Amino acid sequence: MATAVQALIPFLVAMMLLTGVCNTLLTKYQDLQCVRDCSNPDPSKRHRFEQPVIQTAQMFVGEMGCWLVVGGVFLFNRYYAAKGETASYAPISDASTAVDTPDAESEVNDNNQAAEVEERYSLEDENGAGLKQVDDEGRLPLTGWRTILLALPACCDIAGTTCMNVGLLFVAASIYQMTRGALVLFVGLFSVVFLKRRLGWYKWLALIIVVLGVAVVGLAGIVEGDGKVPDIDGKGANNNMMVMMDKSIELKHVMSTMVKRAGEIATDSAVANTIIGILLIAGGQVFTATQFVVEESIMERYALQPLKVVGWEGLFGFIVTVILMIILHFAVGRTPQGRYGYFDASEGLRQVAENRTIAVTSVLIMISIG
Repeated sequence: MATAVQALIPFLVAMMLLTGVCNTLLTKYQDLQCVRDCSNPDPSKRHRFEQPVIQTAQMFVGEMGCWLVVGGVFLFNRYYAAKGETASYAPISDASTAVDTPDAESEVNDNNQAAEVEERYSLEDENGAGLKQVDDEGRLPLTGWRTILLALPACCDIAGTTCMNVGLLFVAASIYQMTRGALVLFVGLFSVVFLKRRLGWYKWLALIIVVLGVAVVGLAGIVEGDGKVPDIDGKGANNNMMVMMDKSIELKHVMSTMVKRAGEIATDSAVANTIIGILLIAGGQVFTATQFVVEESIMERYALQPLKVVGWEGLFGFIVTVILMIILHFAVGRTPQGRYGYFDASEGLRQVAENRTIAVTSVLIMISIG
């Protein structure tokens, strides 16, 4: 059994990577769909699908799909158990059948087994109010009112996913996926600070390398957003270099001119959007790292099947997201400034219902999440 589980791990990791990439590509493809003024000859006047909150809600719907798997496994086990009991049925022996009396050794073994089971799976609480079932690692079952604890990481997931969905509107899918690599840095830092973990020097080195890689990707995205080499004097980059060499332009003048051009580049729409997108995605990793740390803190004390953990988080996250959608719709979405914006829930739902491509990609995103 252990060998079979270990052989399944590479498959699960590969599927996680595949579904993660599919989710990113499908979400970006959804963002590119035109939903209003699509016949306008000016492409800048066409409006695309920009509903990050609805995309967050559909993610939680996908997570709630884990309950279908849990229910299917439950029904299968129940049917299989009932079938097994029927197959293993044996008639009761009659009076003429001899009954074996257990010897002393088997009785002692049975008593020892019972004591071991009781010690492993039962633990009296501090007030002596009763026995609580625990697993091999001493964790209590996450049942009853305790499941509300999973609402905490779900709320972190709402904030992180929404920030990343907004950031994806401003950057390419490749930059989005690479910027998410900053997650390991925040998880490592939060694990050391809040969970009192200790990381070896090689792990810190790996984190530094990841951060440098993310920084390079972000810088490449900013440069690509402008696509031009800064022109100091408006005469071309090569000509500026010759002027600096031949005519010995004063350093002060060069520096002041370069700073001025850098400010102009920073105000460029494409570059500004890329910077905003990268910052939103990186900020979303802070919430996601918080989610992971909170989840680990909870699962250290309580035991629950992973599918049920995802299902409960999906349920709590969906409920909170819908409540926030309603509040933000009436507070912001119905105002003239918020019309057709991120928080216009009625317009977003109408776009999903009327645009077949968006509806199909929404279903596919839910499947990739689940």
